[in-house]
Amino acid sequence: MSDQHVTMDGSWVPDACSLPTAERPLRLAEFDQFFRDAVRGADRLSTQHLRLQLDGADQVEQTARDLTARESSCCSFFTFDIARPDSNSLTLDVRVPAEHVGVLDALAQRAVRVQQ
Repeated sequence: MSDQHVTMDGSWVPDACSLPTAERPLRLAEFDQFFRDAVRGADRLSTQHLRLQLDGADQVEQTARDLTARESSCCSFFTFDIARPDSNSLTLDVRVPAEHVGVLDALAQRAVRVQQ
């Protein structure tokens, strides 16, 4: 059995994701909105590690914490770390195990694509 399948929009969703299929388009829309509103840059630090540079607003941090907590509850292979290097900046580190690099690839591509 494959570790992942293709959704209607062509993104990869691993079988390990326990979010009900009917809720996936809504979560994807939430991530797209977050990427459009908050992401200021993306750095691929390794094949298993993506760092997103975020707008430093307090509301962005609250949204990031809420969204990543909900995503972690259904896709436990993700590790999310939110940091505030200084008062004006915010980063979101996303890590995955080697078997889920394709999911991180898709997430990174989406974060950049929705900003264009």
